[in-house]
Amino acid sequence: MALQSIKAKSPRKIVAPPRNGVIEQPRYACGIGAMQSVSAIRRAIPVTHCGPGCAVKQTRGIAHINGYQGAGWAGSGSAPSSNLQEREVIFGGAERLQQLIDASLEIIDADAYVVLTGCIPDLVGDDVASVVSSFRKRGAPVVLADTGGFRTNNFVAHETVTKALIDQYVGDASAPTHTGLVNVWSLLPYQNTFWRGDLTELKRLLEGVGLEANVLFGPASRGLSEWKRIPQAQFNLVVSPWLGLATARHLEEKFGQPFLHIAELPVGGEATSAFLREVGAYAGLSERKVEDFIAAEEEIYYHYIDGFAELYAVSTSMLPAQFAIVGDSAYALGLTRFLSGQLGLIPARQIVTDNPPFEHRPAIDAAFARIDADRPVIPDYVEDGFAIQQLLRETDYGHKPPLLYASGWERALAKEIKATLIQVASPTNGEVVLNRANIGYRGALTLIERTYSAIMSPVS
Repeated sequence: MALQSIKAKSPRKIVAPPRNGVIEQPRYACGIGAMQSVSAIRRAIPVTHCGPGCAVKQTRGIAHINGYQGAGWAGSGSAPSSNLQEREVIFGGAERLQQLIDASLEIIDADAYVVLTGCIPDLVGDDVASVVSSFRKRGAPVVLADTGGFRTNNFVAHETVTKALIDQYVGDASAPTHTGLVNVWSLLPYQNTFWRGDLTELKRLLEGVGLEANVLFGPASRGLSEWKRIPQAQFNLVVSPWLGLATARHLEEKFGQPFLHIAELPVGGEATSAFLREVGAYAGLSERKVEDFIAAEEEIYYHYIDGFAELYAVSTSMLPAQFAIVGDSAYALGLTRFLSGQLGLIPARQIVTDNPPFEHRPAIDAAFARIDADRPVIPDYVEDGFAIQQLLRETDYGHKPPLLYASGWERALAKEIKATLIQVASPTNGEVVLNRANIGYRGALTLIERTYSAIMSPVS
């Protein structure tokens, strides 16, 4: 299908929030869902001060039915919780929290215990800070993060947790700069179904050009020992449209560390090579070392692309020409550039679901607009599942069924509009995800395999 024959996408539609304030088919969790950010740190334990069931429900939504990732060492039922009842609503739950932390320190072997508050203690005014302070005075590694569910979502609360760990666990002591050490702030653990594989690939890429990467979360991290080294880093690297920026700015103010912000996740050969060159130049790395690594990776990457090109060339008439994405801003942006720029697909609808703070949206809009100068991409910011599916129904995909990169919520809709669904967003409930990645050279090849395997073997 010729590009000229495709109608330009209409300006963004303003999607009104539901009149009753309820979001159907939510794409993120409440603030206490940030307990999973703690669970993603080796040797850290989330201690949840909240109502009964809050912690396990958040874990089920973020980790269990989202790629069936598992709760990890310290998630779900393993996480201590005060399970506040009516008595604590009336009389306060500070004493119960005191008992819970005492028991957690005695029973659970960990290097840091992060207390996260839920709605009840925030509403009734529990003096949680005093309780935590009493343990800290005794030398116990207890950290407090105010994450009341009604305050915000787990994206914003994630940075509440990171800043709490930096201030209360890492501390104020500065350290000599370790040249080549970089702290990486990127995807939201567990919320992003592929975070473990993506962070592992990101670490591999950075270390391939000569850096030492503190990825801080997941199996590629050494856990809290990496957090202790945060002040030694040469710089902080934010690889996300907005998540991680608040943490990087906090570290700039606290330790004088500079930061490099790259808004787009590097997906595919072109974007990944550009990413490595930008990071290498900022870090002052040897240009030859960077280019040698890129050349070796590209040789392998394009070998596989050459093989795939045969299918692409002989089957063009039957393959989808347009695609839509429903996901958080990081994936929506990175995947759109890859699918459009490297695979030649036409972006029909890009729906951003993570509710980015309004101050970041102009920059996100500008990043989408730069993807294709001839046909600027205009994202829609929508959280409600009903509104999302209405937008997808109304989109003009031309005369062939589209590709739909979305979540498990869109399975029925994909059948309705005859789209090929590739689950890349939360909740991904149709696949088990262990160490799969979608970014970098290797992740992009996996994404191509998943995409065109789904096309070649459609599910009725």
